[in-house]
Amino acid sequence: MAGNAKAVPEGMHTITPHLVVRGGDQAIEFYKKAFGAQEIGGVFRAPDGKVVHAELKIGDSRIMLADEFPGSGHPQSPQTIGATTTVLNIYVDNVDQLFNQAVSAGATVTMPLANQFWGDRYGQVSDPFGHHWALGQHVEDVAPEEMERRGREFMAQMTKSRGQGA
Repeated sequence: MAGNAKAVPEGMHTITPHLVVRGGDQAIEFYKKAFGAQEIGGVFRAPDGKVVHAELKIGDSRIMLADEFPGSGHPQSPQTIGATTTVLNIYVDNVDQLFNQAVSAGATVTMPLANQFWGDRYGQVSDPFGHHWALGQHVEDVAPEEMERRGREFMAQMTKSRGQGA
């Protein structure tokens, strides 16, 4: 009955990323290898075989995925537009393992994995489809005053290193 349907379907969250890629089947396989993604349900395809809709589960979260369809009015892939404006964050219990797994699967390191001032072990990678992923593991609870101090120190160091490199 339509009246009994949940507004947010079981297993979904209020916000769910929907990635547009060039090469849907390859993206699905990459996300399985890099992040341990699992397919949820089947993959809905266009007559030409392109992925119209797929759902993947990474950890306790889902993402949707589709091939780009140029000229349809739908978003294009980061590869087509040459940029992305989004970073997808994944928190795990063993970020070193996941980071190495993603790189082994073909991700490019854009920010090396390191302990960060805000209390996370954190790094970033770019996938072969142009999407950026931040991989983290919370390793320390940092008090607000200490976070502010560390943040100022970090920004001063960044400013200093940029000034020396110019």
